[in-house]
Amino acid sequence: MSHVTIYSTPSCVYCKMAKEFFAKNGVQYEEFNVGSDLKAREDMVAKSHQLGVPVIDIDGNIVIGFDQKNLETLLGLGVK
Repeated sequence: MSHVTIYSTPSCVYCKMAKEFFAKNGVQYEEFNVGSDLKAREDMVAKSHQLGVPVIDIDGNIVIGFDQKNLETLLGLGVK
């Protein structure tokens, strides 16, 4: 199983879409609110070199924004 981390903010629509996608596909993830967690924000910027959210880390692969096709590929979804 992949280790998934999402850096998000409560008001981010694309963050919500990503989390709904994870829930629909049974993907467990760790979430950090970069609006209130300075350490998580610093970690996110170090990984992605930007402040936009969501930033999703899947086993060290960084996905910026809600890119469903890339997420499906990295998570092995739809592959039998």
